[in-house]
Amino acid sequence: MYTGNSTVGKIVMEAAAKHLTPVTLELGGKSPCYIDKNVDIDTVCRRIAWGKFTNCGQTCIAPDYILCDKSIHEKVIERLKETIKEFYGEDPKKSPDYCRIISTHHFKRILSLLEGSKVAYGGQYDEASCYIAPTILTDVSPTSKVMKEEIFGPLLPILTVNNVDEAIQFINQRDKPLALYAFCHDKKVLKKIVAETSSGGVTANDTMIHFTISTLPFGGVGNSGMGAYHGKFSFDTFSHHRACLIKSLKMETVNKVRYPPGSPEKVKWIKRLITKQVNFGKLGLVFIGLLGALLAVLMKVLLLH
Repeated sequence: MYTGNSTVGKIVMEAAAKHLTPVTLELGGKSPCYIDKNVDIDTVCRRIAWGKFTNCGQTCIAPDYILCDKSIHEKVIERLKETIKEFYGEDPKKSPDYCRIISTHHFKRILSLLEGSKVAYGGQYDEASCYIAPTILTDVSPTSKVMKEEIFGPLLPILTVNNVDEAIQFINQRDKPLALYAFCHDKKVLKKIVAETSSGGVTANDTMIHFTISTLPFGGVGNSGMGAYHGKFSFDTFSHHRACLIKSLKMETVNKVRYPPGSPEKVKWIKRLITKQVNFGKLGLVFIGLLGALLAVLMKVLLLH
């Protein structure tokens, strides 16, 4: 099993292929976050900000970017600003709850993603401490640098769409993400998003918490990985499902139909068994059911003796 980016994931898979070793790859990606216009924006922005800026955005299932209706675009920006201040204060650099970027290399990589983007909030940084403030980006072009790779940091681009169909189209034009988040009251819209997109997992009206539920499989699809784990799914992932059939050496007469020499009658019966073309009708099915029960009892008696 490997957790990381898709570039290294391909190297791991290539190395495993030489030994025919199966792999489980959890590779991340750009996890979209769709916001419908008929939602409680305060609650939505609080949950998105928590998911995005936890560990300074350095989680594989952090919301990577927002797709929202044009009519609520400005409200989303303003409420996100207020939420960031609520979580981390006027100066997040002084907050004990706000983390730092893991290395100078990734610090510089994240800063390079700001090129060509308009900062609506934040944008401050300090290389000495690998600090990058929670940053909201607006007027983001779908072809901009920040939209071409997983951010894995505290930059939050916001793009507008006219409707859910446009949002689905936008998502489907890109690599399949590890997670997909949708905020919407309308269950039909949520079902539409689930049915018409592909992602490792989906969480409706929240972010990241699907990762904490052991009864749900966690893993990617396509460019975001393959295989799944957590709970029983971890056991299944690292186990070989071996088929085992143990038969009795009794009732050999029943098996004679499959042995040589062949005959038209044998072929006829075998075809019937394989294709299941025998039409018994309702009464015939009842008879077959009773016959099956009788045979089961007889076999049990024979096995006991």
